[in-house]
Amino acid sequence: MAAAVPPSSPPAKRTRDAARTQGEILDVATEEFARMGYAGARVDEIAARMRTTKRMIYYYFGSKDQLFTAVLERAYKVIRHEEQQLDVGHLDPVSAIRRLAELTFDHHEAHPDFIRLVSIENIHEAQHIGASPSLASLSSPAIDVIASILETGREQGVFTAEVDAVDLHAMISSFCFFRVSNRHTFRALFGRDLTEAPRREHYRTMLGDMVISYLTSDLPGVGRS
Repeated sequence: MAAAVPPSSPPAKRTRDAARTQGEILDVATEEFARMGYAGARVDEIAARMRTTKRMIYYYFGSKDQLFTAVLERAYKVIRHEEQQLDVGHLDPVSAIRRLAELTFDHHEAHPDFIRLVSIENIHEAQHIGASPSLASLSSPAIDVIASILETGREQGVFTAEVDAVDLHAMISSFCFFRVSNRHTFRALFGRDLTEAPRREHYRTMLGDMVISYLTSDLPGVGRS
């Protein structure tokens, strides 16, 4: 009597397994690229940590170059998702801008690997981001939110600074980025750890104060509650 042929795995299950495997590869690859940089990272090491083969990684991602691009794409999608979830429609313009600045502050602090990956990609002059259709078309919800808040704030006579959403986004991001990316050199030079827990709320509040002060520069007393 012929042995019974076991039922094949449903396509949905295979899809889930493949997605899980790709996610696990990206987890390890993110750590490896962030730790070693693009040039220093080795796919062999990623495979060894995964207890899989380089061939399997290339099956899913094609090459080291494409793997790094996929790591960047996922890292940017995380912060874009958080921006999409930001609800400031019920807040006044000053509180709304402060909340957006706090979101950026919190995300950069919670994702130091993102900071390192962006620094690495800048060393490579954004060649991976520039070649990625996904990233090139991935608009920043934060820009739209900032633009809307600025428009409302100006209509209400609260914001007086002549600044557009992209420049204000750069202003907020630069403080948040520097605090994480330069914490080691800053501590070595000035004896102060910008990321130490006791000073966290100080810097979080300071960021909001700087941004609001700039936007309301002709309106003394506006900003802090």
